[in-house]
Amino acid sequence: MISGDMVLPRISTNVSVIDIEPEADPLPLYLASIAGLRALPEGTLVLPSHGRPFKGLHTRIDQLAQHHEERLADTLAACREKPCSAADLLPVLFRRKLDLHQTTFAMGEAIAHLHALASRGQLRGRLDADGIRRFALSQA
Repeated sequence: MISGDMVLPRISTNVSVIDIEPEADPLPLYLASIAGLRALPEGTLVLPSHGRPFKGLHTRIDQLAQHHEERLADTLAACREKPCSAADLLPVLFRRKLDLHQTTFAMGEAIAHLHALASRGQLRGRLDADGIRRFALSQA
């Protein structure tokens, strides 16, 4: 299978909200797409766009899904403490120093995780007086 960036052997795919579709919710779509790859045999040879070809597709899908569930839990925990913007989440989701290029991708990913939790009904976003959109726990 030629996976392109969809399934990479060592790093996670950049699943981001971008400027041309600022209200998008790409993370659930990505997770559903990789789950659909389970129809292929576990021993399928995966040809990624980055890294070496590999086998173990189902194991890698499990790892990627777990990675995003952990990041969603981290996002929810941060927003439980105080309303958070995507920028507030960068040190929570990315525990290393980021350069400008990496920060651009990281902001898109942070927004994607916020939107996924909002679509689940766990967070709600609001535009604050300073013009920054922050997310807080939804009221039950």
